[in-house]
Amino acid sequence: MRTTFRDRTEAGQLLAERLRAYERNPNAIVLALPRGGVPVGLEIATRLGLPLDVFVVRKLGVPGQRELAMGAIASGGVRVLNEDVLRAMPHAAATVAAVTNEEAREVDRRERDYRQGRPAPKLSGRVLILVDDGLATGATMLAAIAALRQKNPGKIVVAVPVCPPETLAEIERAADETVILFAPDWFRGVGQFYEDFAQLSDESVRLLLARAAERN
Repeated sequence: MRTTFRDRTEAGQLLAERLRAYERNPNAIVLALPRGGVPVGLEIATRLGLPLDVFVVRKLGVPGQRELAMGAIASGGVRVLNEDVLRAMPHAAATVAAVTNEEAREVDRRERDYRQGRPAPKLSGRVLILVDDGLATGATMLAAIAALRQKNPGKIVVAVPVCPPETLAEIERAADETVILFAPDWFRGVGQFYEDFAQLSDESVRLLLARAAERN
């Protein structure tokens, strides 16, 4: 079995082959987690004849311990909170409100920047194919799934090239369908599975989304 992808484009091509059941489905849409998920999602959307958009998720980090998440905020103002973390925090409500305001501004900025005036898609009742270039802990993807549940989708399909087995188990519990190309025990980081894992700029994301919008 192969152990690397040439780049995110090739990973998207391989995932598209596993998602042929949704080809030209008028009720389906590909939602990519920026930035790395966008080129993967573009390839899936192009090959399956589906629209592409982004779903922006920002972690709500505890002040002074930013890696510890109180929750997350996502596109459309949807917020998911980690009640276990909040119970251990003094002044939790005020802290959450302050951090939420800060991260909500960043979500709004990214959405405006990436969409360039295009309206956000309607998601209620639709098949949402949620895409990233790989998962490590899966925390951002799990937050995205939880946020999208509040949009009343018809189905959430997570499509990702690679993740560790323990993360796959969590995603399988949270999503309605999971398409993962492989989940090796020797996982150390997403980048180890790509020959080209160059970081993407906001400008690159804008151009890829514009290309998808023109096609549609």
